Amino acid sequence: MSRKEKIQYKSHEQFLKMRQAGLVVADIHRALREKVRAGMTTADADAIAAEVLERAGSKSNFLGYYGYPGHICTSVNEVIVHGIPGDRVLEPGDLVSFDCGAVVDGWHGDAAISMVIPGGDPELTARRQRLSDMTEECMWRGIAAAATGSHVGDIGRAIDDFVVGLQEEPGIVEEYVGHGIGTAMHMAPDVPNYRTRSHLDKLKPGMALCIEPMLTSGSPENVTLGDDWTVVTLDGGDACHWEHEIAIHERGIWVLTAPDGGIEGLSPYGVVPVPLG
Repeated sequence: MSRKEKIQYKSHEQFLKMRQAGLVVADIHRALREKVRAGMTTADADAIAAEVLERAGSKSNFLGYYGYPGHICTSVNEVIVHGIPGDRVLEPGDLVSFDCGAVVDGWHGDAAISMVIPGGDPELTARRQRLSDMTEECMWRGIAAAATGSHVGDIGRAIDDFVVGLQEEPGIVEEYVGHGIGTAMHMAPDVPNYRTRSHLDKLKPGMALCIEPMLTSGSPENVTLGDDWTVVTLDGGDACHWEHEIAIHERGIWVLTAPDGGIEGLSPYGVVPVPLG
């Protein structure tokens, strides 16, 4: 019988190190938002991220992870997650998710954003932007549930309940979930993005969690391509991914990968994040 992996609880000082890594990730996101344009390749986006990492004196926690060849993941349209940067050219109207990470003094940051490349067919662009908006809201609802709930399962229930109430009925990808993070990128506990029968682990101070819902415009069924990384929708429909890393500390929560700690994103849900100090 395999023993369940123990959750790593962090001290205040360790959370501060994770905040440094989280802010490097936020800088990568900012650079990608400012610089990515139609006509660039996903490899160009990877180079932007590599430049930010080098300037920060940090390194990617994705590069070399089980042989992964990129600094970030670049997932376009039908790609749900783990898209490898390469020669794919970004077209106007493309929906692209950038999953980015950084390591500072052995502590990990990990977060994902999505954006629709300006231009293209207005109707298609609007549909893809709507999918991105819904996925981002799922993430913030999950983070709010982490602040107000008592168990990890409360996060997935908040996301699931929101999705079920949407007119569009997007699919929730269940094979890939959020996770604990700290001295490694993926740690206990798993953080499902859907309702489970179990309450799962109790939410306690010292936990660092990545909350990362992935929605699809059609069926959430998926397949991994021959490169053993790229996960695509089985029906060819669009997919979207958003993620933030949070710290649960004695006085509340703080979003480690958001420059403002999550103040703006959590305000619609009546949650006021508390700085680490």
